[in-house]
Amino acid sequence: MENTQATIETLNDLIKINNDRIEGYEKATNDLADGDTDLKDLFTSLIGESQQNKMALGTEIQALGADIDNTTSTSGSLHRTWLDIKAAFTGHSTKSVLEECEFGEDAIKKAYAKALEMEHLPAYIRDLLAEQKTAIDAAHDDVKALRDSYENA
Repeated sequence: MENTQATIETLNDLIKINNDRIEGYEKATNDLADGDTDLKDLFTSLIGESQQNKMALGTEIQALGADIDNTTSTSGSLHRTWLDIKAAFTGHSTKSVLEECEFGEDAIKKAYAKALEMEHLPAYIRDLLAEQKTAIDAAHDDVKALRDSYENA
């Protein structure tokens, strides 16, 4: 029972960080210039990825007999507030948007890595998280490469 509760808490934490990621990319999409359609398409795709992650995680939580905590994390909310303050002073350049997106990708990568270190997770949930982390790692690398391309431009 103790392991089940710990698993539910871990999965709910990952739902929260996926919610943070969704809100972050929605904000980033709004902050981009109208001409940045390729980036907006990428961000929309990453929003969809996190929505799929949440559905899979939520299914497992419900199978374990618990309720889904579909909120965002306090740290994610604080980060978005910081972004609003920063944007007021620096504007919404594509490079600064990508820098913040990479910061968010770093956070979700760390959350998944930490979750995968949890010994209480059943193997089938560990497999699910590893699969989601693989996609998140690839997204991080894409965002980082785009950010780097703006630094070198």
